[in-house]
Amino acid sequence: MNRPHVTAVMPCLNEERTVGQCVAKAAACFARLGIQGEVLVADNGSSDRSVAVAQAAGARVVHVSTKGYGAAISAGVRAAQGDIIIMADSDESYDWSQLDQFIQAIEAGNDLVMGNRFRGGIEPGAMPPLHRYLGNPVLSFISRIAFRVPVGDFHCGMRAFTRAAFERMDLSLPGMEFATEMVASAARHGLRISEVPIKLYPDKRGRPPHLRSFRDGWRHLRFIISHCPDYVYIRPGGTMLLLGLVLMAVLVGGPLTIGTHYIGVHFMVLGAMLALIGANVISMGVLGKVLLAPNVPDNLGFDRVREIRPHALEITLAVSGALLLLGLVVDTALLVRWLNSSTGMEDTVHLAIAASTAIVIGLEAMFSAFLIFLAKTRMEPGRREAQDDEATQQNVLTSSKP
Repeated sequence: MNRPHVTAVMPCLNEERTVGQCVAKAAACFARLGIQGEVLVADNGSSDRSVAVAQAAGARVVHVSTKGYGAAISAGVRAAQGDIIIMADSDESYDWSQLDQFIQAIEAGNDLVMGNRFRGGIEPGAMPPLHRYLGNPVLSFISRIAFRVPVGDFHCGMRAFTRAAFERMDLSLPGMEFATEMVASAARHGLRISEVPIKLYPDKRGRPPHLRSFRDGWRHLRFIISHCPDYVYIRPGGTMLLLGLVLMAVLVGGPLTIGTHYIGVHFMVLGAMLALIGANVISMGVLGKVLLAPNVPDNLGFDRVREIRPHALEITLAVSGALLLLGLVVDTALLVRWLNSSTGMEDTVHLAIAASTAIVIGLEAMFSAFLIFLAKTRMEPGRREAQDDEATQQNVLTSSKP
């Protein structure tokens, strides 16, 4: 028997009412297109007759002990024999008889082809209103900004990809957030991504859904947040630091009165708080980028982090040391003045706050610089290994395209 060109991978957990129909539709589609294909069901521990039904319909079944949507898909793809993989649920919410456009898009040179349910149409009752009008649009919007990829439906369960592209994406998440991880990883590795419109139908499973709206929505959001240090740490931190410094610069000489509004020490403290939080958040963001950089190709703004050289540590230490010294000199001068004066020091409170803020930011920058340099040093071997893998996988992708 010839090796299949396309493998249809279906995750399955107690789908005895629908899995047989899905298998039959996929097999019939392969026959109609004249394609050598196989149908593979990745069973995730079904307690009903799903396995027997799938096998009777002609599918090859692999048993996946690790629980989770992502775990089932990953195991199914690893067991697949085809060069092109098409994945979708086995509850008849997607039409397995219409695989033409996915196969054509892959053969046209795309590495990952996403279905788009919003462009293709959503049948009444096929998607809860909370998912249709809030969850999916909002998470897809955030993902488009975070990962800089123009995908309209990040969470569509029907998609196709090449085996080489899947290996290059190196996916690891076992749950529903696997769907977001796939698109994010494909974008980061510079894979060619396209979308095709598909229709979503009401499922026929006859049991409660495996999806848990808030739990799985949070997992998607958690993944996005943890992989976007620019948007979560560096830009917000930079904004807070800038606002704090401007506010302190305006008030360092003492309180101001603007119209009928008195702007005093409370706003000086607010400026110091913003500056301190901002500096700390920026440090965490740079550290996050250093930790992520070995597994991210030369795009998405990570190239500057990789270009950090040892002398950058010395420069950072010199600047932070100067800031620390400046703060100490000012605070020492204020202390000497207080010791030699019998009057109060209320007129120097603003200056003291600014000096103390400089001391804290200087110290924080020093320790953060050492930590970031340590992390970068430790991550360099991983980066070199990732570059080797990147080159190897690029050769595989190039040779596998028609």
